[in-house]
Amino acid sequence: MDRRPWHRHYPKEIATSLTYDDKPLHDFLRRTAALYPEKKALHFMRNEMSFSEVYTASKKMASYLQSLGLEKGDRVAVMLPNCPQGVISYYGTLMAGGTVVQTNPLYKEREIEYQLNDSGAAFIVCLDILLPRVTNIRGNTELKHTIVTGIKDYLPFPKNKIYPIIQKRQYNMVVKTEETDDTHIWLNMMDRSDSNYQPVEVDPTEDLALLQYTGGTTGHPKGVMLTHRNLVANVQMCNAWLYRMDPSEQIVLGVLPFFHVYGMTTVMNMSMMYGSKMILLPKFDTKEVLKTIHKQKPTLFPGAPTIYIGLLHHPELKKYDLSSIEACISGSAPLPAEVQDQFESVTGGRLVEGYGLTETSPVTHSNFVWADRVNGSIGVPWPDTDCKIINMETNEEAAVGEVGEVAVKGPQVMKGYWGKRQETDNVLQNGWMCTGDMGYMDEEGYFYIVDRKKDMIIAGGYNIYPREVEEVLYEHEAVQEAVVAGIPDAYRGETVKAYIVFKAGYKETEEELNAFCRKNLAAFKVPRIYEFRDELPKTAVGKILRRKLIDEEKEKMGQNSNTL
Repeated sequence: MDRRPWHRHYPKEIATSLTYDDKPLHDFLRRTAALYPEKKALHFMRNEMSFSEVYTASKKMASYLQSLGLEKGDRVAVMLPNCPQGVISYYGTLMAGGTVVQTNPLYKEREIEYQLNDSGAAFIVCLDILLPRVTNIRGNTELKHTIVTGIKDYLPFPKNKIYPIIQKRQYNMVVKTEETDDTHIWLNMMDRSDSNYQPVEVDPTEDLALLQYTGGTTGHPKGVMLTHRNLVANVQMCNAWLYRMDPSEQIVLGVLPFFHVYGMTTVMNMSMMYGSKMILLPKFDTKEVLKTIHKQKPTLFPGAPTIYIGLLHHPELKKYDLSSIEACISGSAPLPAEVQDQFESVTGGRLVEGYGLTETSPVTHSNFVWADRVNGSIGVPWPDTDCKIINMETNEEAAVGEVGEVAVKGPQVMKGYWGKRQETDNVLQNGWMCTGDMGYMDEEGYFYIVDRKKDMIIAGGYNIYPREVEEVLYEHEAVQEAVVAGIPDAYRGETVKAYIVFKAGYKETEEELNAFCRKNLAAFKVPRIYEFRDELPKTAVGKILRRKLIDEEKEKMGQNSNTL
């Protein structure tokens, strides 16, 4: 059987192999600014910037970093939400020859300190309200310079005057920053000329554009080394997948944070490379997203299941027109079939499930947007991307339909983990990236993820995949969100626990849910314990943190055992 049976499903418009531009990532901003200088690139809280303005500001950023002593390969931490400064800092760093270290603005001091030390970042760009955190840990790091900006810096009048008052009420702090030899004010930097900017020669296949830290669900996060070619390739693959859409005519909704690789690639990099307009939202607020779609009419909406679920269950959903949305690729977590159906019914657009990893820039698979798709499947590999399933006992390629570890290969696969040779060798084998996810391929070449290797539950000798149980729970009319985890059990080794968030107006009992599950699952898969919550812990892109729930259970058990 053809090991790449998915190729026969490709629409004729999607090539199985692409030709990649031999340019660094930031060069595409230069090209786009030349092609569409006056076209609007960014919309941020009623303020807009053209591609020419973004390019000029990025050159100023690059020039300033070089004047501070940045040399090729130096790391620059960018700790910003989705805002113009985030885009400018990203491309300005690349233009100066630096490597971007995306840093979550929600990080606490301990997390910031670890990431800065691990990456060796000498520069950081942060919001004014985050400066105290940076200042408190700065002496324990290699930081030499801090560039400080504020949301108000790109707000239109009179919002820029009102925002400090709102900020004081919200954060109970007055933000004042003084310029010093090592602390720099963003607006002062933007007042400088870009004439001293010196272009830096970059090898796209070897030089790093990004150190993107993994979620760190166990142990310390690892810095994923992504080259310019990795990121360029994944964006060009994304463009090929959306073959019916002229990218320069699209409006992309930037809800996904750019400090996460998924939002960075599918929203920011793609828009800058091809001339799409971006609508930047600094945080996910359900009503604000609905209002933005209604007013700004985005056509592309990359997201995550919890984002789409949140919109669908907003009590005022019917007040807003979402019909501008033509295509959405959902990632970071499994997409329940009923969420897909409901969202397509509301918008009239297409919502398909995709798959990827930080280590793969990130996308490797997706269902077709306008061709055949399979519910429950992550689809097929993207152009120039190969995939196989590895039998965990024999380490050989698994048979069709057999569950094993998913391995991928392609130009978007990382160079390795920063400073961690052993961890790199553990997952990169002969060009293949071993994902740590368990899955299988059907006879048609569509792939399915059943769960993380580490998330698989072994209860009483049975292998149970949480996703299978979660899919059943999502079919219940009362369930808005569900996650299943294996928790320690003295008798069975592990037992299945379900954490449930109900839809508004519903309040089912444990007995009712249990009866529903028993109708749809083998007895050994049915949750033994249910916990009802108002909300579930999530990452910045809305992925439910199963590992955090497990850690909470272990902590409770430890506390209980200590009191016996």
